[in-house]
Amino acid sequence: METLITRDWAATTFIVQEQRTLLLLHRKLNKWLPPGGHIDPHELPDAAALREVAEETGFKVALIDAGEALGAVQRLAQPLCILQEQISPTHEHIDLIYVARVLDGDLKLAITEHEQSRWYTWDELDAPEVAHDVCLLGRKAIELVKQATA
Repeated sequence: METLITRDWAATTFIVQEQRTLLLLHRKLNKWLPPGGHIDPHELPDAAALREVAEETGFKVALIDAGEALGAVQRLAQPLCILQEQISPTHEHIDLIYVARVLDGDLKLAITEHEQSRWYTWDELDAPEVAHDVCLLGRKAIELVKQATA
């Protein structure tokens, strides 16, 4: 008998400021991760990314690719990539990964979800506590924001 795998959609955002990216120490997972979470029913993925950032950090951010109107239709913000993450043997997340820069606000950590926060430079992302995929995507985010603001 085939095992049924359930999947949830998620949106995660690498926030970049001053050539550093923000990672949060997730209470439940005990991992350093960028802000993110489930996409609510009927919520657009890019709106979920902005909402999760605001809820978890207090920052107002701008996505590097904010989308655009194409006549009568809207092109949604383009994620950097989409990850398939195994949460348990029978559950996965399909995670849309975005990149953003800070527009406004002060860091207000959601202490119910995260224990600590830290801004990582390109070199610091190679730290042993940072997962390989987070290191690679964090570095790509730093590079993309640098190019977008050059």
